Amino acid sequence: MRSLFSLFAVCAAFGALARGVFALCVCWGCLGIIPRAGAQMATSPLQMPSTIPAISGPARAPAAAPAVPNAAGVQAASPGLLNGYVPDDTYKLRVGDTVSFQILEDQIWDPVNAPKILVVQDSGEIELPYAGRMMAVGQTCKQLAVEIKAALEKDYYQHATVVISMNVASPILGRVYIWGQVRNQGPLDIRVNENLTAGQAILRAGGFADFANEKKVKVIRNATGSDKAKQGQTINLDMEQILNGGKTEKDIVLQPGDLIIVPSRLINF
Repeated sequence: MRSLFSLFAVCAAFGALARGVFALCVCWGCLGIIPRAGAQMATSPLQMPSTIPAISGPARAPAAAPAVPNAAGVQAASPGLLNGYVPDDTYKLRVGDTVSFQILEDQIWDPVNAPKILVVQDSGEIELPYAGRMMAVGQTCKQLAVEIKAALEKDYYQHATVVISMNVASPILGRVYIWGQVRNQGPLDIRVNENLTAGQAILRAGGFADFANEKKVKVIRNATGSDKAKQGQTINLDMEQILNGGKTEKDIVLQPGDLIIVPSRLINF
């Protein structure tokens, strides 16, 4: 009997040990220590899909490549073109205009040489590097560039490439000058597209002074201008008829450079 009980005790011990091993294996399997049946270990790196799925929506055509301008075609279409610059041969410069001036040969020793801004002064001239003062009023940019080129190549350059272009046009067409028996003597501006008459100029100057001879007003045409052909022409006006009598048809339209003279009466009473 004692041997039988010993055998039962040994079998029970083996059963308990088997249950413990089984429980331990289940725990290791849950923790991933022991791979489960049929599972495969990942040994290769993560691979991206070979193709990217298309996004739904309207199909877009591929963008066209930007067109490259044909520099040779531009040059052929505009003979005499210099880096896109075409000298203006229509607009005539006037007082107050600003122009851009550059000598391309100066870039040889100064690559960042920027164009200079020049202003047409009241005298009608511009102040140029090297060449000094030069008359600009009444000339186009093209004519002025030719004249400056000749002056520079005479004393300073073996070859000068002069570039002059219009920068800002003055809103003032020119000036007239009024002197004598008026309230405010001095220059008066004529704006672009303005027809300023002698009577309007006198009124703008404050009207006649107390001893003005209204019947003997003189306009000296282009007295301060650059047009030698018109310079010195004198026009007599009876402003008493024009302003007081209402005969405005006898009034004249002034031109830039005109001088209005209002004399005094010989007998003032």
